[in-house]
Amino acid sequence: MSATLLAVQTLNGLQLGILLFLIAAGLTLVFGVMDFINLAHGVQYMLGAYLAVAAYGVTGSFWTAMLLALAGSLVVGLALELVVFRHLYDRDHLDQVLATFGVILFLGEAVKVIWGSSPLSLPVPDLLSGSIPISDGLLYPVYRIALIVAGLLIAALLYVLVTHTRVGMLVRAGATNAPMVSALGVNIRRLFMVVFGFGAMLAGFAGIMAAPILAVEPGMGDNLLILAFVVIVIGGIGSIRGAFLAALIIGLVDTIGRSAATDIARLVLPPAAANDVGPAIASMLIYILMAAVLFFRPSGLFPARAG
Repeated sequence: MSATLLAVQTLNGLQLGILLFLIAAGLTLVFGVMDFINLAHGVQYMLGAYLAVAAYGVTGSFWTAMLLALAGSLVVGLALELVVFRHLYDRDHLDQVLATFGVILFLGEAVKVIWGSSPLSLPVPDLLSGSIPISDGLLYPVYRIALIVAGLLIAALLYVLVTHTRVGMLVRAGATNAPMVSALGVNIRRLFMVVFGFGAMLAGFAGIMAAPILAVEPGMGDNLLILAFVVIVIGGIGSIRGAFLAALIIGLVDTIGRSAATDIARLVLPPAAANDVGPAIASMLIYILMAAVLFFRPSGLFPARAG
């Protein structure tokens, strides 16, 4: 692999990692604090993208559309928590999985009814529409760099909120021992609602940022949801730091692995066989990594107690 290709794939890996972190951060808090399995988190990512496209169609401004879509993602998240999810907190995980899967089906069909099945797109804002040179003759879009920077800023903001505010203290305590937090007089239901709404808004923000570079279509969050669960397993349930570092690791392993797997396979296999084996191995790399982490560190690399 050339140095130029490695640089591009590293940036692409960071970009994927940032999107995974924005989804996994809310998911790991919901799972860690509330012990609630929310399969519909990927749908909230999809809704963020669709709301941004709809808001842009009305306002014609990317930045206004982003604010409106963020507000819409928060409202939808809180509405789902109020109408559906809060009635499942005391149920077992199978009930939660079945109910949230039902939400996926309902919202997926609702999106098709409202916006249709054809892929949509959100224009890149003029401010971020250019490219920067990485090497001679190779340009990298400014918007993708901005996405990485925005994700890093969100990660820094989350770190401050979780480690230096009272709400963050309650979230960390809830991720460690929610019954004890409730016994100390904290309104755990209100804490759950705040965590759920914030997680939905983070997933919506990921969808908004992805809309200009990925197709906005029904089911667009399904694959990322699977990767987000992998991030949570590797990073540690309830840990924001773990979600951030694991998301970057997964993003880099996935993108660089897909480029390098075939070249590595050619070192030990004939070219024809390497062309078949390389992509197959690349698609399994993150799951092999997850299996190794589960074997050596069942609680994840950075569990909540250490996060």
